[in-house]
Amino acid sequence: MTVLLLAEVHDTLAGRATRAAVAAAQALGPVDLLVCGPAETAATAAGWPGLAAVLHCADPACAQGLAEPLAALLAALALGYTHLAAPATAQGASVMPRLAALLDLQPIPNVVGILDAETFIRPTYAGNALVTVRSAQARQVLTINPLTFEPVAAEGGAAALRLVTAPPLAGGSTWLGFTPPPASARPDLGTARVVIAGGRGLGGAEAVAALEALADRLGGAVGASLAAVESGYLPSEAQVGQSGRAVAPELYIAAGISGAIQHLAGMQGAKVVVAINLDPDAPIHAAADYSLLGDLNELLPALTAALG
Repeated sequence: MTVLLLAEVHDTLAGRATRAAVAAAQALGPVDLLVCGPAETAATAAGWPGLAAVLHCADPACAQGLAEPLAALLAALALGYTHLAAPATAQGASVMPRLAALLDLQPIPNVVGILDAETFIRPTYAGNALVTVRSAQARQVLTINPLTFEPVAAEGGAAALRLVTAPPLAGGSTWLGFTPPPASARPDLGTARVVIAGGRGLGGAEAVAALEALADRLGGAVGASLAAVESGYLPSEAQVGQSGRAVAPELYIAAGISGAIQHLAGMQGAKVVVAINLDPDAPIHAAADYSLLGDLNELLPALTAALG
C-alpha cells in the first residue's frame, strides 16, 4: 500500500494540517507528499520524517491552489497509489471530491481514525456520532482531519525530491488573488493552545474587551460563536463551529456561549473545556470539564486579575 498526500501550502507548510495528515497516512504505508509551489517549500517538506518522497510541481495554477488543476494532477499520478489523501481543510474539501469524480470513486471525508487500509472512522451528525466506514474500492480517496492526529516533526527526515508536471487543462477557475487575514499579535485560532471564545451572552463591547484581556493574559486566541458574530461582537474570522473554524486547543473557555450543536462541532477537539454561563441548563455545561455559573462581566475580569 502506498499513499499520495496533497500538501496544504498556503502557509508554506508551517502549520500543522499537512504534518498531521502525514502522521495519519503513515498507518497506511509509505507516504509520498505532493507539494505544489516554490522549490524551497518542497525542500522544506523533504526534511519531515516519515516521507518516502516529495513530488514537486511548479505549475502556477496548481501552486495557487485551484481545485481543477490539482484534481487533474492527482488523477494523473493516481495509478501508482492505493490511497489518495489531503488534509480536511477548505482546499482538501474542494479538491478531493473532484478527484473522486474523475476516478469514479466514493470519497471518504474528514477521517479521524484509521483501522486498516479499507476501514476508517469519521464523524457524522455535526460530530455527535462516529461512523465506521469500510470501502473495498480499488483506491481510497480521503480527507484527514488534522485536529485528531499529532503532527510529525518539522525536521529529521531526508525524503527524495522528484519533479512532476501538471497535465494540460482548459477552462476552470481563475486565480484572482489572496487577501491574508488581518495581522494580529495573538496566535492563529486554528493552532492556538488556548482559545477564549465568546457568545451572545457577551452583550457588548465591555465584555468583549474583558474576553480579549483574558486571552492576551493566557497567550491565547479569541474565538466566537455564530451568534456573537451575527450580533457584531466579534469578527467572522473568529467563528468556531460547523460553519466556522475547527479548533483543538489544550484549553477552551466558552464565555456566554449556550452550546448549540453547530458550535460544539467546532470545539470538540479541545482537551479541557471551561464554561462560563449564567444559565445552569445551558447545553455547554454538558460538554464542559469545569463550569462557572455566574456573570461573565464579573468572572472574566476576576480570572484575569487572579492570573496576575
